[in-house]
Formats: sequence, C-alpha cells, structure tokens
Amino acid sequence: MLPLEGLLVVSIEQAVAAPQCTLRLADAGARVIKIERAEGETARHYDSAVKGTSAYFAWLNRGKESIVLDIKNEDDRGLVERMVARADVFVQNLAPGAAARLGLGSTDLVKRYPGLTAVDIVGYGQDTDYRNMRAYDLLIQAETGLCTVTGTPEEPVKVGVSIADVVTGMNAYMAVLEALIGRTKSGRGKALEIAMFDAVADLMSVPLLHHDYARWETPRTGLAHASIYPYGRVECLDGDIIIVVQNPDEWQRFCLGVLRRPEIISDTRYASNSLRVANREALAGIIRDAFGRLTRSEAITRLEANGLAWSRVSTVADLSAHPALRRIPVETPGGEIRMVRSPVRQKIKIGAVPELGAQTEIVRREFAR
Repeated sequence: MLPLEGLLVVSIEQAVAAPQCTLRLADAGARVIKIERAEGETARHYDSAVKGTSAYFAWLNRGKESIVLDIKNEDDRGLVERMVARADVFVQNLAPGAAARLGLGSTDLVKRYPGLTAVDIVGYGQDTDYRNMRAYDLLIQAETGLCTVTGTPEEPVKVGVSIADVVTGMNAYMAVLEALIGRTKSGRGKALEIAMFDAVADLMSVPLLHHDYARWETPRTGLAHASIYPYGRVECLDGDIIIVVQNPDEWQRFCLGVLRRPEIISDTRYASNSLRVANREALAGIIRDAFGRLTRSEAITRLEANGLAWSRVSTVADLSAHPALRRIPVETPGGEIRMVRSPVRQKIKIGAVPELGAQTEIVRREFAR
C-alpha cells in the first residue's frame, strides 16, 4: 500500500510549480483531480513533442484525472465546492488574487473546511509589496539574482531547466506532507502559502550571506565553483572532465597523485581553499599544464586511484543512454513512453497522462450531491 492511498487532492493548476507538487502526491498514491479550462491548462500547449503531448505536460501529470470546468459558472463552481468539501488537499496556482476572488483562497477554504490542507502557490509573498506581480520561472530567476551568479564572466544566464518552478513545487509538496502529519495530531488542516521568490531566494543563501557578511560578490565562473577551487572543468587531450577538490586531505592527494607536483602542497599561495580561490589564475595554469598532457582516460585513472571525484560533461544524448538513468513506463494519449523514475520513491502509483477532460463526466456524477 502506498502512503497516501485514500487521500483526495483537488487542484486548479497550470504550468510547472503546482503540477510538480501534485505529481509527487499522485506518485505516493493520492487521487489527484486536476481541474482545467475548456482549452486545457497552459502546459498542454508548449509543444507536442511526446507522441502528440507536450513534454512539460507528460512530465508532470501522470496518474492524475483531468476534468474540464468553468469555475466562474455557478453550477461548476458548486461542483468545485462539493469536491473541496470532501478533499484532504487543495492546490492552486492561479494568477495573483484570482482564487481569493472566487472564494478558493487557502485561508477562506480552511475556515470552511477545518480538516483541509489548502495551498496557494504564488510568485511573491502576499504580505509584500510584490504581491500582485506576475511570476514566471525566468522572471524569478532574474529577480532573485540567480542569473547574476550563473553563466560566464561575460554574460549572465538562466539555469537551463525550470529550477524556480521545480523547487517551488517541491517545497509545496514537503509543506503538504508536514500539514498532513500535523492533522493526525490536531485533527485540523492548514492554509499554506508557498512563494516562488522565497524558494529561489533560499537557493541563493550562500551568495547572499557572502554579500551581507563578507562584502564579497559571487562571480560567474561558468563550469567552475565560485567559492571552492579546484572544482570545475579541466581540458584533457581528447575532451573535458569535471574535477572536485574540497578539503585539505583531497588537496594533498590531488597534488601528489594527480598533478604529481608534491612541492605545491607547501606553497603558501595554495595552503587553504580560500587562498586557492584567491590565487585561482596561477593555480589554473599548473592544472591546465598537467591535464593538457593526459587523455581523459588517463586523467580519470589518476583521479580514481587517489579517491577523487570526477564527472564527464555530458550532453542530453549522453543522459538518455546513461547507465545510471532509471526509467518507468507511462501511458500517454499517443502511446507508451519511458520517463525518468521518481527521485522521491521507488514504488509509485503509475497512472496515465490524461487526455483533456477524460474524467469530467465520471467526476460530475460522483460529486453530483
């Protein structure tokens, strides 16, 4: 038996953040009823890459039921109310203020249904001056400063996946689980607000602490770590690898067994990580000279022999064929696909990616009264 079997989740969700949260709930056994508008939610229309289904929608909506409602229509709004009255969890990420105007804000719902856990996923905290700002993944990455610490010295860039949406959805999932545990003790649900800005600001904690207390601005360093060195890409004779040296013991093994330059250990310029970061350019020359004489295979052999971490700089094609990649079969309207296995749990409730409105009539009958 999966841990959330028997729980009912109702969602009015779109794009990535809220669907990420309810996907994890569905994986763990919850019944998730996804309410969509007549044309379908936003992510259905991003592309048709996965046998006719959007890649985003296929990724985030397995195991859910799709119903089409007009929540501004009196009868459909009544159906939503009856569903929520029987639900354990309600999740929404509508535009700022939209859910509250419909009486579907988390605070209002929990007053009416004290056992409900209701989640508002928002762009910015609703007690801040930014409460009404629209929030999309790139906008939040830019607004939090994430882009200023990502990229090359010449150019800031965004993270190449929807990191702001994803981490917000995972925070919402964790908050829901905490609230459900709390309900077993108190018998009461909880109104939750999960903000995208907060989620990414938390990811930015180290650059923020460096700024606030050390007056140090985190540089953009491409495929290298901004505050640990050596930690990043090195060029070998036949391609690149990533190397990592994080502590004094690793530094000694790196100098002795990989660089084969024991005299560097006693060089005062490199005696600590902070000094190695400060003298990065000089040390980079030594490392470049050593690795530039080795093939990738030879470099990896030295790193392995000395217990040091490394990785290849993989492409998406490399990921697709990676021996560590674990997949699961999932049905879509266009046929079966192979998806990345849940990183949260090995056993999940594997359900199909739903066609738009596939369960509308079934749910209407079920919640008629």
